[in-house]
Amino acid sequence: MTCNIAVLVSGRGSNLQSIIDNIESGYIRNASINVVVSDVHDAYALERARDRAIDAIFINPSEHGSKKDYEKYLIGILEEYSIDLILLAGYMRLLGNSFIRRYKNRIMNIHPSLLPSFKGLDAQKQALEYGVKVSGCTVHFVDEGMDSGPIILQQSVRVLENDTVESLSERILEQEHVIYPEAVKLFVEGKLKVQGRIVLTRNYERPVK
Repeated sequence: MTCNIAVLVSGRGSNLQSIIDNIESGYIRNASINVVVSDVHDAYALERARDRAIDAIFINPSEHGSKKDYEKYLIGILEEYSIDLILLAGYMRLLGNSFIRRYKNRIMNIHPSLLPSFKGLDAQKQALEYGVKVSGCTVHFVDEGMDSGPIILQQSVRVLENDTVESLSERILEQEHVIYPEAVKLFVEGKLKVQGRIVLTRNYERPVK
């Protein structure tokens, strides 16, 4: 059985591209990105989707009277494509609680810090200003809080003394492109089990890349 995936985007979509590449290479099997949805009409992520013949849809927030109406329309699209898993890839809109509960433990996000440290925007800047020696990235299920859902995978990245926001962000992004596909693969293969805040990964050893 194929896992039907929707990816929600707002920007360039490099993590979207990573998921596409890993599906096309066969690393992630029995999965298909059925639709990419953006709240930004010229998001480059939409072009990435069209280049791979994936349906790409722009939903104009100004055409919907409220957040609830916007998400009702979005849910209609997800139902039309029989979506099993929703991936947030640089999606800048906060999802409503009713939407999150509807897709509980079926929405994933990637965040550029080792959660629970440095939640929200500008996580790399927060890390540098705090003076941490190690940062990284986290794939987690989305819950009603801000970057507070159960953690699936994390990868650390050393912070260098001469790092800028840009240089640290670039190295973290490289690791995002590794662990996000891994998390999707685990979900598709039925190897994730959520017990409260703990995500168990069944018979899983992280591959060396």
